[in-house]
Amino acid sequence: MPDIILHPSPNWNERPAGAVIDTVVLHYTGMATGQVALERLCDKVAQVSAHYLIEEDGRVFALVPEEKRAWHAGVSRWRGVDNLNHTSIGIELVNPGHDFGYRAFPEAQVTSLLSLLEGINTRHHINRHGYVGHSDIAPDRKQDPGDLFPWQRLARHGFGLWPQVGGADVTVIAKRGQKNVNVVKFNKQLGIIGYSIDDIQSFDATTECAVRAFQAHWRPETVSGVIDIGTASILEDIAGQLGQ
Repeated sequence: MPDIILHPSPNWNERPAGAVIDTVVLHYTGMATGQVALERLCDKVAQVSAHYLIEEDGRVFALVPEEKRAWHAGVSRWRGVDNLNHTSIGIELVNPGHDFGYRAFPEAQVTSLLSLLEGINTRHHINRHGYVGHSDIAPDRKQDPGDLFPWQRLARHGFGLWPQVGGADVTVIAKRGQKNVNVVKFNKQLGIIGYSIDDIQSFDATTECAVRAFQAHWRPETVSGVIDIGTASILEDIAGQLGQ
């Protein structure tokens, strides 16, 4: 376990009474440098924070105690629960993101993340399906940690699910604007996994955003917002792993 650098942020409050920590939300900072991100997460005026920030060189900064409510998720919904700040731990990974030159997450950073997750899981016993990205819980407005994030590696360590089937076929079978039995099936599966779908009958903007988030997490080689045969296969697999 890397040394934890205490760097308290003023941006937190108490979790609601009875709230149980059952989710870890992973973010990228999406800012030019880690120092700029750290300063913003500790700026009282900004009113944003996370429990931890991990630099690209593997340094881990503890900003908010785990038992407190950090302000990282914003407007969010996952598996029928609103406002993930109440029940989650937020981890920011220093990465410039899509606006400043998105790049792969370095080995030192990922190694520190895995060690940090081991400790969190020991303390809170997070279910395998409780490890999600910011884009999963807010797919209409967020795209982090993005398609370069090593979800498969995390899953190998028990932090998240990973498909047991391939998904190479990019033949499109459902896209925005359609209404049919396949769309209903896909929307139901997205809902089983955790995405909030407004209208299961239609492939609308909500479905498109959810599909992009799903692909970035579980089918990162093709993030298109349409459902092709490969995406459909993986979607069915992940939904099936959740016992549905």
